[in-house]
Amino acid sequence: MKTVPNAVAQVGSYRCGGGQPLLLIAGPCVLESKDLSLTIAERLKTLTARLPLQLVFKASFDKANRTSKASYRGLGLDEGLRILAEVRDATGLPVTTDIHESQQAAPAAEVCDLLQIPAFLCRQTDLLVAAARTGKAVNVKKAQFLAPWDMKHVVAKLEQAGCKNVLLCERGTFFGYGRLVNDMRAIPQMQSLGVPVIFDATHSVQEPGGLGGSTGGNRAMVEPLARAATVIGADGLFFETHPDPDRSPSDGPNMVPLDAFGPLLERIVALRRAVESFGA
Repeated sequence: MKTVPNAVAQVGSYRCGGGQPLLLIAGPCVLESKDLSLTIAERLKTLTARLPLQLVFKASFDKANRTSKASYRGLGLDEGLRILAEVRDATGLPVTTDIHESQQAAPAAEVCDLLQIPAFLCRQTDLLVAAARTGKAVNVKKAQFLAPWDMKHVVAKLEQAGCKNVLLCERGTFFGYGRLVNDMRAIPQMQSLGVPVIFDATHSVQEPGGLGGSTGGNRAMVEPLARAATVIGADGLFFETHPDPDRSPSDGPNMVPLDAFGPLLERIVALRRAVESFGA
């Protein structure tokens, strides 16, 4: 396997990969209100102000693949993008959100510096092409059913459609029913495709359908996995966080409580510095 250590993607004013500071994609799973979104974004900005991290605020306007029809989906495209624009303008942070249909790419790109493609949709050619044609950086989550080397086809689709800043994201692989595991070899394997790789520490601990009508999770395993990804050389980390995860309408069991997030990040940064000191 040939590694490509100098692969760098431009995300707004940030540079991800090639030994640059970790890209940190963080925020609530789903947009609930403008006030809560601003509260979380401001807190994240404060927590990372003195850390060598490049923060991108993340939240979804629509959770289109919820387990149950009765589950909360979000505020919708128009209201969601309006709130994300307000967060961007109020905090100065770049923002990202996930898109599910080709026609969502252009309006999302007017607000976001980074477009996210959900894992279940990572092979949808029309969606990838639409995202690429916006000119924005695109972060694609590896499907739970795909081998890391098969993501070369995703990268090719994006690059052939004009995307110059591709990122891939590891978020676990199915291990039987209702269980995900991480093969950390996926990080250097996808980096060998010539793109930076993000590790999604919170979705990796999901237990799909584990609560019957909704997804379960094990947030106690978020930090151990994030540490492992940091040591192996991930170019960035993805976390979902909330002031009260157990009351969040989506993905509560695997989100990090906001009060615990600052100390977690400090430990990750210390670990990254230790790894760098060994020239890894």
